[in-house]
Amino acid sequence: MNSLEQVLMAVAILLMAGIAASKASHRLGIPALLLFLLIGMVAGSEGIGGIPFDDSRMTQAVGIVSLTFILFAGGLETNWKQVRVVAWRGLSLSTIGVLCTAVLAGGASVWLLGFSWLEGMLLGAIMSSTDAAAVFSVLRSRGASLKGNTKPLLELESGSNDPMAVFLTMALIRLVTQPDSPILDLLGMFVLQFLVGSAMGYGLGRVSILVLNRIKLETEGLYPVLTLSVALLTYSLTSLLHGNGFLAAYVAGIVMGNSEFIHRRSLIRFHDGLSWLMQIAMFVVLGLLVYPSRLVPVAGVGFLIAAILMFVARPVGVFISLLFARMGVRHKLLISWVGLRGAVPIVLATFPAVAGVPNPNAYFDIVFFVVLASVLFQGTTLTLVADWLRLRGPLTRKFDSPFEYVSRGISRNDLVDILIPKNSPVAGCQIVDMNLPKSALVVLVGRNDEFIVPRGSTVVEPGDLMLILGEDNAVQTVRELVGLTDEDASEDSLEE
Repeated sequence: MNSLEQVLMAVAILLMAGIAASKASHRLGIPALLLFLLIGMVAGSEGIGGIPFDDSRMTQAVGIVSLTFILFAGGLETNWKQVRVVAWRGLSLSTIGVLCTAVLAGGASVWLLGFSWLEGMLLGAIMSSTDAAAVFSVLRSRGASLKGNTKPLLELESGSNDPMAVFLTMALIRLVTQPDSPILDLLGMFVLQFLVGSAMGYGLGRVSILVLNRIKLETEGLYPVLTLSVALLTYSLTSLLHGNGFLAAYVAGIVMGNSEFIHRRSLIRFHDGLSWLMQIAMFVVLGLLVYPSRLVPVAGVGFLIAAILMFVARPVGVFISLLFARMGVRHKLLISWVGLRGAVPIVLATFPAVAGVPNPNAYFDIVFFVVLASVLFQGTTLTLVADWLRLRGPLTRKFDSPFEYVSRGISRNDLVDILIPKNSPVAGCQIVDMNLPKSALVVLVGRNDEFIVPRGSTVVEPGDLMLILGEDNAVQTVRELVGLTDEDASEDSLEE
């Protein structure tokens, strides 16, 4: 490909193929990331496309930028009210759980591959993080969800365990390339990275909200550009200050996503679309970097390591990190099984080559095979395991509001979606008989795939999604009237 037109045409075809793969993944019931990777492999130098690509440094750069936007978008869509009740469990999974998984998987690598302990631990660290997006993609394709607080717990773990995996990988690369590095320096680096990352993410998230609400740009199209710069600035500035940029991007997204700012809904939708673009680009580029002929020799040992990771390392990490959690065994088993490997391990597998670690191809090939095995085996059996453990729930319909209310800081009113539960005390009642507070207004009612303009005589049915405009205290009163309280997200929902 020598001309710009040929390059652009190739990019367009790969993106369209990625979109088609996303559509197909819902029907096939497998994560879209697997199909994205296969597209890259087919288009690569050993595939039909014959595109020559062997640049680990560029792949790493694409992965870092993509993960920054993906984590930022994930933070924007994280509901802190649901997540905060499982916060310590999620953080335990993302630290202690990741460390246990890395140690056990690393030990298996030493035994099976003949690596040194440091090299084995490096491989284990690369494989230690999970991808909740892959889990929920499979569930959505099967029209199912998970009971209790399993879903927010997995979301928090997935968003917060990537920084831990990145830190372990970088620390072990340093030990492999510089064996004389003091361990205490690494512990100091760990504390610094997470403290600076958390503080910068929170601080920049708050500052960004103030800027968005006060800058009053003349052109609405510039607001997405502004939030793009926020995500990139958060990662880069935090990294320059020796903090964890990925953690900062995720925290900044959570802070912004749970606050009121101008064009909030449209900006969240924009970053969701950007997140998909980054996923397609990242996985296709990673697929281009793969040489299928190199996977065949490592298939046997790769399958063994994948099996140890799925049946030993992940479950042990989950049970140890949740040892003091008030959770039943069934929930812990399900969390153990849904620990799918995804984008981060493959991106981290490019770090050894860039850092000059000996035999870097071994890391990438093994990790790539482990990710494929995890997605194929765990991804296709996820709903079966959830059914077996009696923890599969119905998929809640999600309605997109047809418009957005922007207060511009003048009022504290906001639009809130409230789902009417099955046994709600107001089910079958007319809106006029619900005794709603005067400061709460029912703007729309979503039912099935339609929106209903509400009247006082409109009868509320279970499963309806009411769009409420009002202040926080009025909205909370409505939640209580329909039978929803903060206790719905309590620890008791995780017990047997």
